[in-house]
Amino acid sequence: MRIIVTDLTHFQNEDCVCIAGICLDNKVCVRPMPYLDSQVCKNSNILPGAILEGDFKPKSVVTKPHTEDYSYTSLKFLGPSSSDDFLSSLCCGLVGSIEEGFGVKLEDGQKHIPLDEAPERSIITVGVNSISIVEDKYNPGKMRAVFTDKSGKTFRYLSITDLGFYSYAKKNNTEEGRRKVNGFLRRQKVYLRIGLSREHSVGDRVGYWMQVNGIYTFPDFLEEIRCHK
Repeated sequence: MRIIVTDLTHFQNEDCVCIAGICLDNKVCVRPMPYLDSQVCKNSNILPGAILEGDFKPKSVVTKPHTEDYSYTSLKFLGPSSSDDFLSSLCCGLVGSIEEGFGVKLEDGQKHIPLDEAPERSIITVGVNSISIVEDKYNPGKMRAVFTDKSGKTFRYLSITDLGFYSYAKKNNTEEGRRKVNGFLRRQKVYLRIGLSREHSVGDRVGYWMQVNGIYTFPDFLEEIRCHK
């Protein structure tokens, strides 16, 4: 099976990265498990839009919402896809709103889905009416996303796990750096890959927390974000 990488996300443990991608033959979203070694990913120049070939098989036991988990024993990088194929892969998971994509009703300001409301999937693609990248006032040095989806619902201060933006933020999380990114985003058509974390608790709230796995722009992109540095 061949997939086009749509999600390349970082962990607190920077020795590994998580990827997910779409098989254009059957439109299935695949999250290869185990996670990739970050140095292997960097050496092979695996970026969003990369074509990977592997012996992917659905894991024997999966728990909602992470139904995209696939095992593999071999993985081969075949090079980058075309811009059109990458856009097609993003649109395979495109939904009109976050509520539609996860099949839940969200209160204003709600950033998680409770355990007993686990949806059928953990990754979707949404378009946005607007988006801004802001500094996390509680964690200086980190960027957060504030955006309004196509239904008009606004989501504030969602964690950005997109590896390219994470790396950019480490060097450019300044007023000037954020102004540059936000000015660029306003001139582009933006798609977000929204993912759900593994089970996690924050205070008395336990569930699956929304995060921005990918921020993708068309027709242009910022090269310093979409590269390994």
